[in-house]
Amino acid sequence: MNRFWRGRRIPLSWLLLTRQPVRLLVALAGISFAGILMFMQLGFRDGLFDASVTAHRLFDADVVLISPRSASSVSMEAFPRRRLVQTLADPDVDGVTPVHWGLMLWRNPETRRNRSILALGFNPDDPFFVDPSLAEKTDALKQKGRILFDQLSRPEFGPIADWYRDGRVVETEIAGNRVRVAGLVSLGTSFGADGNLLTSTETFLDLMPQKPPGAIEVGLVRLKPGADPEQVVSRLRQRLPKDVSVLTKQGFIDFEQNYWKSSTSIGFIFTLGAAMGFVVGCVIVYQVLYTDVSDHLPEYATLMAMGYRLSHLLGVVVREGFYLAVMGYVPAYMAGQGLYWFVRDATKLPVGMDLSRALTVLVMILVMCMLSSFLAMRRLIDADPAEIF
Repeated sequence: MNRFWRGRRIPLSWLLLTRQPVRLLVALAGISFAGILMFMQLGFRDGLFDASVTAHRLFDADVVLISPRSASSVSMEAFPRRRLVQTLADPDVDGVTPVHWGLMLWRNPETRRNRSILALGFNPDDPFFVDPSLAEKTDALKQKGRILFDQLSRPEFGPIADWYRDGRVVETEIAGNRVRVAGLVSLGTSFGADGNLLTSTETFLDLMPQKPPGAIEVGLVRLKPGADPEQVVSRLRQRLPKDVSVLTKQGFIDFEQNYWKSSTSIGFIFTLGAAMGFVVGCVIVYQVLYTDVSDHLPEYATLMAMGYRLSHLLGVVVREGFYLAVMGYVPAYMAGQGLYWFVRDATKLPVGMDLSRALTVLVMILVMCMLSSFLAMRRLIDADPAEIF
């Protein structure tokens, strides 16, 4: 028993932190606030990138053709439709789907206000989505003037989904033309488009008569089983003229995400916001640990005079920083989950907690607290027992 008590370490770091509960709570509140700020900024940034390619991921395609003049999904340029037909000459190509892509003015049937909505036009008989439940709904588009409305669109477009589920006939106008909602789909909004609709090629060209029928914005190419998309892309790039860009499906997704990452300031702003949260947390933790070390300088000096090594006392400060990081992360994580749910409900953006972001913020908080601990150690390193006493 005596050996047990002699070998038992006194939890000095924990006792120092809990000696003043009010100071501890203030420190944890500051760390949690910094963590919440990092969670929200990184969540908005990643949600932006994920939302921008929601429709892209659903396309039934292995290779995608777009115009080299296209910048993003909100500014797609047209290219000759015959380029898509020419891809059928490749032995690995199994089928193609031409897609019309553009923004239209949707009239809210309740408020009569107009708002831009992203419209995709295609042949309902062609494979379009990899999700079978979405593919089954496209038969309703064979009748002219029918559309499928994205029920995840923002409420500014009107209570379309509620009316349709209630059995009402939902009709409105697009660019002055009458259309009827023939079904609902779930695609999701993005920073570029607050809502989406699907329609047939015939209806799309009626709604946008200025679009030449021989031009399309996106060409979907499906390959035979076992074909290598990279090799097909390489061959098509050599055979097709330079008025069309050939990409793999993942390349098409990267094309869209790179636009928001590099061509806009949104990604930089959210990353800067996360960095500011990191700096704020560092200042708070440093102030708490520096004050704690300063208040206990006589005790630290006494321990040094008794023969305790400086490295042992520095370890006390490091453990204090570790305890603060762990205790501050838990409420930040829980608050982040709640705020993500609130943002998803209010904006329809795919903002959610994932393991990668949770670990990223945890590491950032640990680094933040460890860095502050090392900075606060300078006060302890400079402590001279002779001067203190």
